[in-house]
Amino acid sequence: MSETIKTDILIIGAGPVGLFAVFELGLLDMKVHIVDILDKVGGQCAELYPEKPIYDIPGIPEISGQGLTDALIAQIKPFGPTFHLGEMVTGVERIGDPLFRVTTDAGKVFEAKCVVVAAGGGSFQPKRPPIAGIEEYEAKSVFYSVRKMENFRDQNVLVVGGGDSALDWTLNLQPLAKRLTLLHRRDDFRAAPDSVNKMRKLVADGAMDLTIGQVSGLEGADGKLMGVHVKGNDGTVVPVACDAMLPFFGLTMKLGPVSDWKLDLNEGGSLVLVDVSTFETNQPGIFAIGDINWYPGKLKLILSGFHEGALMAQKAHRYVYPDKRLVFQYTTSSTSLQKKLGVA
Repeated sequence: MSETIKTDILIIGAGPVGLFAVFELGLLDMKVHIVDILDKVGGQCAELYPEKPIYDIPGIPEISGQGLTDALIAQIKPFGPTFHLGEMVTGVERIGDPLFRVTTDAGKVFEAKCVVVAAGGGSFQPKRPPIAGIEEYEAKSVFYSVRKMENFRDQNVLVVGGGDSALDWTLNLQPLAKRLTLLHRRDDFRAAPDSVNKMRKLVADGAMDLTIGQVSGLEGADGKLMGVHVKGNDGTVVPVACDAMLPFFGLTMKLGPVSDWKLDLNEGGSLVLVDVSTFETNQPGIFAIGDINWYPGKLKLILSGFHEGALMAQKAHRYVYPDKRLVFQYTTSSTSLQKKLGVA
């Protein structure tokens, strides 16, 4: 176990709603750490549709998922939140009133007075490719995310996929790898055109390989890959040597460990029930905001999550500062709030 990290609030989920919650909590002098299973900030907006336009953010006629993420990061900069990316919260234990011990799959331990679940539809988890025996190699030589690029230095790396994640990691890892191969089922990519063009130039220069087909089998032992069998579109099977394989087949959303935290769930067991005046769950001190919660009339909109984050912060303040009177203020007229934002 690592040294315990103490904070006022721990937010699970670094999507738009979790990011805006940092702003609302920061205005009320609450310090925040954020944990997200993805390796970058932005949640579904940044991962699934970074360039797709969003039209229903109040006051902004059109903005991309990445653009909204960037704007929110700039907005919360004065409050200095700490991000812990590429980690999944695995346990939440009440150890005080209020106080929670929260653990992650990376071995980190937090103590927080409140926990805010802002995990969208749940935790994003990578889709496992339908390859026999792949489980034996996972986390040893098959990886669904990259936590440390240096781990792939001087290795034969096989990246599988045709979207932004596959192309981004192809370009990032190519300079480190002994040899990098990109494998996709067709010679057509869903990634940003600039990334595709850079990849094709590397192929043309002989600096990496592009193979069209699908993985049909694995070779290796004791979790260590030696190579894969690739079945081409013409039915032929050829070997491709590799020490590590990175499949990027997209993400799926699951409620995940949240379902084990004794929270009241909706009838389908996929959403967390909350009090609509505070967005607190049945467990005092644990809140749920954004797409992961449910209440009568719930709309799965980003703007709804922003509203929920604002009300959540008001109740969280009572736990963090039980003896401090909360005076409601407007950022347009409060000098103290403007000083916190650095605009006074």
